[in-house]
Amino acid sequence: MHAFSHGSSSTPTAIAVPPALSLPVIESGFPRQLHPYWPRLQEKTRTWLLEKRLMPADKVEEYADGLCYTDLMAGYYIGAPDEVMQAIADYSAWFFVWDDRHDRDIVHGRHDAWRSLRFQLHAALDEPGGHLHHPDPLVAGFADSVGRLYSFLGQSWNRRFALHFHAVIEAYDREFRNRLTGTVPTVEEYLELRRLTFAHWIWTDLLEPSAGRELPDAVRLHPEFRRAALLSQEFAAWYNDLCSLPKEIAGDEVHNLGISLIHHQGLTLEEAVTEIRQRVEECISEFLTAEKNVLRLAEDLVDGTGHGKATSAAVRACVANMRNWFSSVYWFHHESGRYMVDSWDDRSTPPYVNNEAAGGK
Repeated sequence: MHAFSHGSSSTPTAIAVPPALSLPVIESGFPRQLHPYWPRLQEKTRTWLLEKRLMPADKVEEYADGLCYTDLMAGYYIGAPDEVMQAIADYSAWFFVWDDRHDRDIVHGRHDAWRSLRFQLHAALDEPGGHLHHPDPLVAGFADSVGRLYSFLGQSWNRRFALHFHAVIEAYDREFRNRLTGTVPTVEEYLELRRLTFAHWIWTDLLEPSAGRELPDAVRLHPEFRRAALLSQEFAAWYNDLCSLPKEIAGDEVHNLGISLIHHQGLTLEEAVTEIRQRVEECISEFLTAEKNVLRLAEDLVDGTGHGKATSAAVRACVANMRNWFSSVYWFHHESGRYMVDSWDDRSTPPYVNNEAAGGK
């Protein structure tokens, strides 16, 4: 199926979506938007990756724009102030680089390097200002991006973000151990782990600085708000699994819903793809119901006070961006060079990574 999307150029291009990955409901019912700051965002994040030495200059020049990391974020956090959008985009680019380092540390058996990085990231999360000049660019870049994110809302939001990301780091450590031992988690184990490694609650937390307001617990923890947020993230994680299954099978991965279904439930590859697709489609339909309930919640918050009006507006902004996540994730997977495995010289080694970084073999 062909659809027009906004890629890394000013001219929309026709993207051929493979039938097994095509979701007409997304293409027709979830119109894609891009933050108006996007062209500048792309340029500044590319410069930031160079300045922080997170990717070699030749890799940035050849691959950074085509990886579409800024496109993904610019399609999600619509309405965010430019400085918030920039901080989120840089943090997201860092996250992808960290994910690649994690993969290379596993591939090359760098146990000590990973253990050291794990503890340094925990420390930088708690005290980013003290790690801005860390010798490992990944730690210094993390400290820089997190310190900027901490500047937008209050201490309670910062503590929540830190709590959520400490859990993400530990989940990555569990993935490290699983891959070293070849342990394929059961479906239920995988779904629980995936909510952490995909950083469901981090991306949800970042809706608030984008909306310019920290939500009160009574709203943020409201079952309907939580459900809408979770469904938007589950869609993203499972659609990612659907699209990255060939890449991850080629790379001897053990963390993919399809791999767990094949290994533990005896499904064929085709049956696993069908199962993941069904879950993805259910996320979309269930989100549409949850979205209506959150909008009713927003209406109920309008109580004649300025606080109620502002909170209602923030909730509307958050749920609108949850909706944007569906289209942004969908098109990202068909535009980004991160998933174009068939074009790589070695299907198990992404061409955009520095394969020997961080301590060598």
